[in-house]
Amino acid sequence: MARTRGSRAVLLASADEVEAQFYEAMQQGDLSRLMATWSDDEEIVCVHPGGVRVVGPQAIRASFEPMLADGGVPVAPEQVRRLQAMGAAVHHLVERVTVQTPGGPAQLYVMATNVFVRTAQGWRLVAHHASPAGTEPPPTLQEWPSTVH
Repeated sequence: MARTRGSRAVLLASADEVEAQFYEAMQQGDLSRLMATWSDDEEIVCVHPGGVRVVGPQAIRASFEPMLADGGVPVAPEQVRRLQAMGAAVHHLVERVTVQTPGGPAQLYVMATNVFVRTAQGWRLVAHHASPAGTEPPPTLQEWPSTVH
């Protein structure tokens, strides 16, 4: 489990640890812990589903504040696929979000890409890009045809 000191995470040993902390912080509504997963670099970027590009730590923090103001976001990462090379990792995944509707809880799905880099402080998130994927679960990789085009 990732440790925190103040508002910064300490030496997260892998991109997987950063990603786990990111989603746990979202679920718990912990803005400080969520921001501790991000790099301090001014060029970090976040695109929320259907949203604009948000650049820099202060702007990203401001974009998450209203989202987490009333508590956590019930989001669960699924179908995570990982690519890793020297000091960088890219994870593409499905986010399952539970929302309350007049008819009861419903699921929404989001396609997301998380990009991580290894820094002197450990692994950190440098990009999160999420796109709405609808109300039906996206097919797993095994369900896709072998030739797409």
